[in-house]
Amino acid sequence: MTFERITSPDHPAFDRAFALYTISFPLHEQRTREKQERVLSHPEYHFDVIWEGETFVGILLHWEEEGFSYVEHFATDPALRGQGLGARALELLNSRGKSVVLEIDPPVDELSIRRKGFYQRAGFWENPFLHVHPPYRPQFKGHPLTVMTYPTPWDRGTYETFWVCLRDTVMADCKTDEQ
Repeated sequence: MTFERITSPDHPAFDRAFALYTISFPLHEQRTREKQERVLSHPEYHFDVIWEGETFVGILLHWEEEGFSYVEHFATDPALRGQGLGARALELLNSRGKSVVLEIDPPVDELSIRRKGFYQRAGFWENPFLHVHPPYRPQFKGHPLTVMTYPTPWDRGTYETFWVCLRDTVMADCKTDEQ
């Protein structure tokens, strides 16, 4: 399994990867295509396509910061789900020796509870921080998410460092005058 970084919308796999992005996440959790294309060149942003040999497996959109990797979006091809490929992709990311943080919907229904279990089996810990992700688009409000970290839970100070990065770097292109 390999990750291939896309830094331009001209990359041959970009359209396929962006299509998976749009079907895998609700609109309020997505950048517009224009904003996604612009952020591709950000030095800390990795729009990675996941490959198993020649097979397109999914996407791993993440930010590489000094003390952690932030997984902004992660999805596998629906036709390949349930084959352990997502777990292997996380193992590959986690093997880099850096703390990893991601957010999931609060575990309140069957799907969100299963998703939390998937990440826990991959070694992630649920953190107790009240966390509201800023909106990607002006017509939406921020939405509450559960913060999960690998390989250990985070303390408040580490979470605050992540929050500043999320607000000021990750979401910089999504800010509106009202925020």
